[in-house]
Amino acid sequence: MSDDQTPAADRRSLALVTGASSGIGRELALELARRGHDLVLVAEDAELDDAAAEVRAEGAQVRTVRCDLREPASVAGVHRAVLAEARPLAVAALNAGIGRGGAFVDNDIEDEVAVIDLNVTSTVRLAKLVLRDMVAAHQGRVLLTSSIASEMPGSFHAVYNASKSFVQSFAEALQEELKDTSVTITSLMPGPTDTEFFERAGMMDTKVGQGPKDDPAQVARQGVDALLAGELRVVGGGVRTRVQEAASKVVPDRVKAAMHRGMAEPGSEE
Repeated sequence: MSDDQTPAADRRSLALVTGASSGIGRELALELARRGHDLVLVAEDAELDDAAAEVRAEGAQVRTVRCDLREPASVAGVHRAVLAEARPLAVAALNAGIGRGGAFVDNDIEDEVAVIDLNVTSTVRLAKLVLRDMVAAHQGRVLLTSSIASEMPGSFHAVYNASKSFVQSFAEALQEELKDTSVTITSLMPGPTDTEFFERAGMMDTKVGQGPKDDPAQVARQGVDALLAGELRVVGGGVRTRVQEAASKVVPDRVKAAMHRGMAEPGSEE
């Protein structure tokens, strides 16, 4: 963890970003820094230090927390780091997530459970803590990184898509619960994005792993725009992704499951 010592009166609004070392999370942190926020950045890997340096170059004060959010104690530690700033948390971007491609019956159960622990359980644990603080403070905005994958059965990526369906449903339920407060919930729904995600998920031999992808900076900018405007949801990415998301609303689930197989089945890039 690193701390920048700045008088409280001179500090900017505070934002939290998880999964901040690379990809969409890193771009969310940079975007928030450019819009006047200091940051608490959270990730598990050593790339977090490089991300923090980039964010500081945008004029933000940064506190880093390197931890595994699948551990409940780590979630509590992130919350303590936020409280240590001694100022209200204006924005929480709960973005950390992983995938695991391949056939469900072939994958190791621990790999699948790790997806649930990070994408679902840690999101719920951290949302519980930051939302209680925000409601008590009568202010705050939360961005939950969902996915257009939340709207389709994920053949050969079954647990990941199901985890994002949970996040999307969770976001929509909280929006209704909190509609009479000053706290807003926005879901960011990217499509395939040019990050390390597919490599880490073991999906580089798939059609989606090798296919065209959106710019993570564009996705992050769209997400922050929607967040600060108090919008309920935003599809992140370009026209192709928006068309895919729109089509998912009218295509039957069984057809979507077959389509997803064509994109995510190992060897489908051939």
